[in-house]
Amino acid sequence: MSGRLFRRAGGAVVKIDAAALTDLLRFRQSGFQRAEAGGVLLGRRILGSADVVIDEVTTPLEGDRRTRTTFYRAQERHQQVIDARWSESGGTCQYLGEWHTHPEPLPVPSRIDVLDWCRRLDEDRFDGESLFFLIVGIDVVRAWEGFRQPRIIVPLNPVPEESSRGGTPAS
Repeated sequence: MSGRLFRRAGGAVVKIDAAALTDLLRFRQSGFQRAEAGGVLLGRRILGSADVVIDEVTTPLEGDRRTRTTFYRAQERHQQVIDARWSESGGTCQYLGEWHTHPEPLPVPSRIDVLDWCRRLDEDRFDGESLFFLIVGIDVVRAWEGFRQPRIIVPLNPVPEESSRGGTPAS
C-alpha cells in the first residue's frame, strides 16, 4: 500500500506515509461493534517547501476511553510518545495534529469535532501555522487543516492516486 496525498491551498501537499496509513486503516469502524479510535499525527514539515509528511500516528493507548461514537484521548500517554519522538529525532519529528474514526462511509466532522479542533488550535503547542485533522471513515480518510490566525478550518482535497505517482513531497 502506498501512502495518501492531500492538496493544501497553494499547491503544497500533505502526505500520509504508507505505514501511518496502514495503522489508521486498522481502526476503521466497519463492524457494528467496533469502537471509535484516535490519536495524534507525528511527522515532518519539509524544509524549503510547504509540504508535510505524516510518518507515524499514535493508536489507542491505555487510559483512552472508546465507545461506538466517542473517543477520549488520554493526554499524558500520547504526550509521552510525542516527547519521545521529538527527542529521538533531534527535533525533526513534530506533533502535526489529531485523528479519529467515524462509523460512517464518508466521514463528516461533528460539532464536537470542530469545537475540539478549535480547542487544539488554541491550547496545543506546535510549530508552523496550522494543525491537521483526519477522520477515518469506513470507505475513505478525509483531512482538514486548521489555522490559528485567522481561525479557519478548511477541507483538504485528496490527490487521485494516478496523479500522485510523480508528485510526492521530498522524503
